[in-house]
Amino acid sequence: MKYFKWFLKSILFGIIFLFVFNFIGQYINVNIPINIWSILIVGCLKVPGAICILLFNLW
Repeated sequence: MKYFKWFLKSILFGIIFLFVFNFIGQYINVNIPINIWSILIVGCLKVPGAICILLFNLW
């Protein structure tokens, strides 16, 4: 039960972080696609995961 709660919090954090990042990033033409993989990566790795996805998309 404890891991399930952590997993749901991570997914929720990933979704909110990606929406906020894309909202702010629209002004500088940077975005991260919102799909299940990016949500899971950002949810589990937090900000370093978002940076990795951003670098991968810019490359």
